[in-house]
Amino acid sequence: MDLSTKIFDAEIINNALKIEDTLIISDLHFGYETSLNNQGLMIPQYQFDRVLSSLENIQKKANANNIILNGDIKHNFGSISKQEWKEVLSFIDYLSDIYVDIKVIKGNHDTFTQYILNKRDLILEDEVILDKYLITHGHAIPENISENVETIVIGHEHPCIGIRNQERVEKVKAFLKGEWNGYNLIVTPSFTPISHGSDILHEKTISPFIEDVLEFEVFAVEEDEVFPFGFVKDILNIEQYENY
Repeated sequence: MDLSTKIFDAEIINNALKIEDTLIISDLHFGYETSLNNQGLMIPQYQFDRVLSSLENIQKKANANNIILNGDIKHNFGSISKQEWKEVLSFIDYLSDIYVDIKVIKGNHDTFTQYILNKRDLILEDEVILDKYLITHGHAIPENISENVETIVIGHEHPCIGIRNQERVEKVKAFLKGEWNGYNLIVTPSFTPISHGSDILHEKTISPFIEDVLEFEVFAVEEDEVFPFGFVKDILNIEQYENY
């Protein structure tokens, strides 16, 4: 398979997107383990090391100078856990040793993230424009879009597809390619290793940018390989035929 698939001239590298000299990753959800533990699910805190390892492998291929964190840096809505304080700051420090410029976009989980970023003199932004690309988290439609924008990049959706293997369904993270209101639209998968995300084939989408998921193309990602699956509507047609 093609290891450097592009969507609207943006390159897929594992679960990251590269535009020019900038990497974009979304939905890190640091602190997710603590939240699950509070719900009675005893999950060990392994996410941070996995995120660093994955990003290190991506950067070896990308050799990017800049990085954008596209929303939901932390997980908890209404507070900041000790794990979130520690891991977000440690992650920013890690990035600072590698990237010239770091930008952080506000997601719907980032109600209190600015308090953490204040420790590193970073400001949460609602969106970032890179040439003809607008990067925004995807939980809300921007009030104004610059005239030169052709492509919008969002996260928030955590897209994946459920591939049936006999009685089992295995989820694989995926990028989505489509359009919204005349703009090209790219939806990136979540970067957290704890959850694959929401199966767009069988679950309702949540981003207001995705009006009809059937018209989107799917690019599944498994480690370093990219698998173009075609349009969602065609995948579902095949699935229905096989189950007939």
